[in-house]
Amino acid sequence: MSEQAPVAAPIFTAFAGHVAAALDALVASGALPDGLKRSVVTVEPPRDASHGDLATNAAMVLAKPAGTNPRALATALVAELEKLPQVESAEIAGPGFINMRLSAAAWVEEIRTIAAKAVDYGRSAMGGGSTVNVEYVSANPTGPMHMGHCRGAVVGDALAQLLEFAGHKVIREYYVNDAGAQVQVLARSAHVRYREALGEDVGEIPSGLYPGDYLIPVGKALAQEFGDRFATAPESEWLAIFRVKAVAAMMDMIRADLALLGIKHDVFSSEAELQASGKPDEAEAWLRSQDLVYDGQLEAPKGKLPDDWEPVELPLFRSTKFGDDQDRPIKKSDGTWTYFGADLAYHYQKAQSADALVDIWGADHAGTVKRIKAAVAAMTGRDGAERPFEVKLVQMVALLRNGEPVKMSKRSGNFVTLAEVVEEVGKEVVRFTMLTRKPEAQMDFDFAKVVEASKDNPVFYVQYAHARICSTLRKAAGEGFAPDAAGLDLLGAEELELVKLAAHLPRLVEAAAVAREPHRIAFFLGDLAAAFHSYWNVGNDRPDKRFIVSDNGTLTGARLFLAQQIGQVLRNGLAILGVTAVEEM
Repeated sequence: MSEQAPVAAPIFTAFAGHVAAALDALVASGALPDGLKRSVVTVEPPRDASHGDLATNAAMVLAKPAGTNPRALATALVAELEKLPQVESAEIAGPGFINMRLSAAAWVEEIRTIAAKAVDYGRSAMGGGSTVNVEYVSANPTGPMHMGHCRGAVVGDALAQLLEFAGHKVIREYYVNDAGAQVQVLARSAHVRYREALGEDVGEIPSGLYPGDYLIPVGKALAQEFGDRFATAPESEWLAIFRVKAVAAMMDMIRADLALLGIKHDVFSSEAELQASGKPDEAEAWLRSQDLVYDGQLEAPKGKLPDDWEPVELPLFRSTKFGDDQDRPIKKSDGTWTYFGADLAYHYQKAQSADALVDIWGADHAGTVKRIKAAVAAMTGRDGAERPFEVKLVQMVALLRNGEPVKMSKRSGNFVTLAEVVEEVGKEVVRFTMLTRKPEAQMDFDFAKVVEASKDNPVFYVQYAHARICSTLRKAAGEGFAPDAAGLDLLGAEELELVKLAAHLPRLVEAAAVAREPHRIAFFLGDLAAAFHSYWNVGNDRPDKRFIVSDNGTLTGARLFLAQQIGQVLRNGLAILGVTAVEEM
């Protein structure tokens, strides 16, 4: 049995290798010194597509350490690159950038590469198997998921998928805030519903408690388990019990809500368990040993002081040492941990099983980013291996219907639930829509627009491109045609433009993973879909440009093969975002 020929690397990866080989040749000839740092060398598309297909900055970044000028080095490098059969021309631009134009055969080979790699086209080994902990959602366990949580949930989950596709191992983590005052309020709210389930007329839910109907089944379950044992008992007897039971019920609800979006976490870490295990105390002791925590007084509030303000001595973390504007307390005056105090211990705990950390937070937490990054820098530096740590902020989503704000939900009491939105428009629409803007930008989610069959709706436009391809392949099969690579050399410049765009996926996966920005994949899919629809529309006016040319089976087979690979790239990109490509609309 003969061995299969190795699959060619994606074109940008291949040309990074070609540039490296050209530099090796210059080193071998003595035109370039050995040992230069080449990690700064890039192979990318030119900023202006009219300048060529690929560009490299090699001469620009290596000239100075090589003791030469960029254009002289570029001239020598161009001479090497022009020896490649795939390169039609290589030109020096500006002070020393090199732009290359590739042959049609090079792009035809890329179509074959897409076909050969199939579901793995775009997959990278860049991450080297290093582990990234991505913490996302982490909503207080006091009710069902709402759309305020949805965007961060999707961004975090898509980032986790992207990092895995780029060669990382990923831990998907949810931090359960079950140690604060809000879960005490939850327990009291559950007690009202418990008494209601026992037959008591509780009337209107008292102010300050959670009024949503979602607590009714919790109350019924408590009544079934405990009978009337705690109906009139003092709070001290039931509060801790009801807190644990209610939090567990809320987490079951949250998991079910997230499952509607295809989201499943690997780890659920409890703040209450963290504190009970003494982790924050351990963290404080170590930080004190490093003179990073000391007892001191907070600065007085700026402006006129409140009448009840008085200086209090608290344990303060030296966050100014790490770029913060003031040192931060890790405990309150009553001795309980501040959110910050518990968080720094929690992040140290996470860092024990990861090489890098990423938190997805709501934009309302922007003020705490600097201090938590300072704490993580200190805590993870403890073992001599500081972990890279990033916080990605996600703006809220405004819910609209035909431009008008959406009314609140009875089930939740004061917000629209994630489950209600997914039920109305579907998982795929919700997930893709959440990634159609940068997470730090404000977003409107209009129920009417996100399901609109229009090119102005990016969800529809991308899915429609894939559905069109599937429809074309089905129609062709009915007429006796099938995708066939034999005639790929017949493809013209307009068809190959689609390949040039599709070929960006592998490099975008790596760039987006490094930047922790999964929305770049959504933007790319929008561009690829638009290019496909544009080519399709050419065929409306020119029958010779259609995918099915009845009197030319070889050309038809080649165009169907091309369409099949564009569909594969769309599916791969959508899969990274956790979205299933539809086959008909």
